[in-house]
Amino acid sequence: MRRIPWEIILALLAGFAAGLVYSWVISPLRVTDAAPVALRADFKDSYRAAIAGSYAATSNLSRAQARLSLLKDSNAIEALNAQAQRMLASGDSAKQADQVAALAVALEEGAGSAPTSIPNTEIANNIQKDSTATLPPPPPDSTLILTVTETQPSAETEIVPVVSTPRPTRTPVPTLGAPFALIGQDSICDSNLPDGLLQVIVLNSNRRPMPGIKITITWDGGEEQFFTGLKPELGDGYADYLMTPNITYTIQLASGSDVATEINASTCQASDGTTFLGGIKLTFQQP
Repeated sequence: MRRIPWEIILALLAGFAAGLVYSWVISPLRVTDAAPVALRADFKDSYRAAIAGSYAATSNLSRAQARLSLLKDSNAIEALNAQAQRMLASGDSAKQADQVAALAVALEEGAGSAPTSIPNTEIANNIQKDSTATLPPPPPDSTLILTVTETQPSAETEIVPVVSTPRPTRTPVPTLGAPFALIGQDSICDSNLPDGLLQVIVLNSNRRPMPGIKITITWDGGEEQFFTGLKPELGDGYADYLMTPNITYTIQLASGSDVATEINASTCQASDGTTFLGGIKLTFQQP
């Protein structure tokens, strides 16, 4: 029988162990300048919140879209709406949650306008070698780049081009439009639904579902917010909330919208005589 080359096997194992120690302990790999798509889920949330905060300050929708595209979300609007709901549920800053939801609304509605451009102008001035010339003051929002060519002592004139460079303009902050009107309030007795389910449907003036709309629900001693569009399988304009028995709620959308008052989970009776908590369905629409 041939002898097993234990020396070679031990040498290979020692080399392998030394390589692991070097790559894991002495000189581990440090990832730098990684793309946002490679971030951990919680860091992606922080990245979206930063983009929403920047958009709230600058109203630059195209830049926000370009930054969000680096995350490669399958649906950026749904990702923003879901994050806003998570932020409210976890007790994070309501201001940041509102900014994230507002960015989702802006993306959905395609809000924003392109910066306006200022046409280039040319100013002709007579410049003599032995004289001085005074140019008219530039517009307050323009940058002048002057190119002056000396002329020989003659009566001929030289044209000095003046290039007007447009400055960036602010994009109007997107609004939710007209206040919402409460067009439907129905009691729901369906034992297949969760007890005390409050369903809210939000439509625009063309009766199309509107995602990303903040809904404020208040009761004696408490207040919460939730958003439409977080359950797209039930409709982009759909949102729901589980009501607590024996508590009366008030529901409102944007400021100036209709207010649904005296909302509570009523008692329903099944066909077998048992009782259960029913729900309420509210429908809001822009006029």
